[in-house]
Amino acid sequence: MILSSVRPVLGMVPPQSGQQGQSPVVTLVPLVLLCVMFYFMLIRPQQKKAKEHAEMLKTIKAGDKIITSGGVVAVVITVKDKTLNVRSADAKFEITKSAIAEITERGGESSVS
Repeated sequence: MILSSVRPVLGMVPPQSGQQGQSPVVTLVPLVLLCVMFYFMLIRPQQKKAKEHAEMLKTIKAGDKIITSGGVVAVVITVKDKTLNVRSADAKFEITKSAIAEITERGGESSVS
């Protein structure tokens, strides 16, 4: 008795012999809406963030103070195509550009952000 009252709510009732099933368009609408929501809530913001990070990497120059994704605070010494030579405290080392999380200061000037 309880199961028979729950089936119509869940939409699991098979069509009766005189009724026709739902149109394929009606069944695809929720799937299309889900895909559109997925795009605007997940994919598009990630693409925007990646684009901003790529622009930041293009503008890096010697003298900038950076923070790496590992948490190392360093100053850029030289910039190459895919790597940077940086100085942190008494150590000098080379890192890839993709390891930069943010630029805290630009060539001795404090940034607003």
